[in-house]
Amino acid sequence: MQKAKRIFIVADFKDELPRSVHIQPRMWVKGLLRLGHDVQRFSYRNVMMQCSPFPSKRLARYFARKKADAILLEQIKRYCPDILFIHCMKYLDADTVLAMREVAGDAVFVSRDEDPFPEKNPSRLAVAATTDIVITTSGGRFLRTYKDSGIRCCAFIPNICDPDIQQRYQVEDKWKTDIIFTGRIEHTRLERNDDRRNIVEKLKEMPNARIYGTLGIPRVEGMDYFYAINGAKIALSINIANDVRLYHSDRLINYIGCGTFTLAKRVPDSELLFEDGVHLKYFDSVDEFFDLADGYLKNKQMREKIAIAGMEKAHVEFNAERIAMHLLELIETGAYEAPWAEIL
Repeated sequence: MQKAKRIFIVADFKDELPRSVHIQPRMWVKGLLRLGHDVQRFSYRNVMMQCSPFPSKRLARYFARKKADAILLEQIKRYCPDILFIHCMKYLDADTVLAMREVAGDAVFVSRDEDPFPEKNPSRLAVAATTDIVITTSGGRFLRTYKDSGIRCCAFIPNICDPDIQQRYQVEDKWKTDIIFTGRIEHTRLERNDDRRNIVEKLKEMPNARIYGTLGIPRVEGMDYFYAINGAKIALSINIANDVRLYHSDRLINYIGCGTFTLAKRVPDSELLFEDGVHLKYFDSVDEFFDLADGYLKNKQMREKIAIAGMEKAHVEFNAERIAMHLLELIETGAYEAPWAEIL
């Protein structure tokens, strides 16, 4: 795309929280701006909460949605976007998106889903069905669910790496540990993952391991999130769903992008993203994870070699500008070039 576009992004930017520094919508904005486009951001949940007389998100959806929608529609109408990028299908509904289309002229509508099991979120499928293109962080059956919903173009585009803040840091001793895991032990409303639970519960009992954000242990936020990753010799990446083509949460790119050696649960065709034994190391079972962790803790030279190679690949091939360019190519031509491309 040679001509600068006006791109309106509707997302949950979490402006009131420290973790806003490392969320994916922030990286999308950065990538699109660096490619020379103008970006207008709209933090839907924040606006909705500001319009609500109650502090509850559930009540805000009931009492403040109309006010938030009115503000959103007026901004879209005045901005006249070329592209409207919806990155928060959790809070919007299909009627809101249809109203957005009425005031957005000929804008191309793109929706983004980063969560697994779309079939368990019918409201998101309904929102996606009102857009022209859906991009997801998974291929295979999750992507097929969207295509079967009647959406014209569905494509896999992985999570973004931000080398500006995902990098190696010299950290204080308080962050140093052998193994780290960040995130919830399970998403009970979606699916239980016994391997993930078994590994994380065992890590909690190990004096040389740290977990954050589960089992009663608070999250680590802001730049401390990256310092905690840097302080670990090994990072554990394991999804709720590990049988879906190319699917990884942003945990994987956060770890690899920070230059921490990563042990990741293998998913189908994941080597199209990062090669086993070159950029990270995959495992298939709980026992294999602990065997590999023990071996790599004893082999600093190999661990460091793989970690650096992974970081370099993440910084070059998955940075914000590169991934944003794939999206713009998809919008313009219906395809993009990458070894891991999947477009339905």
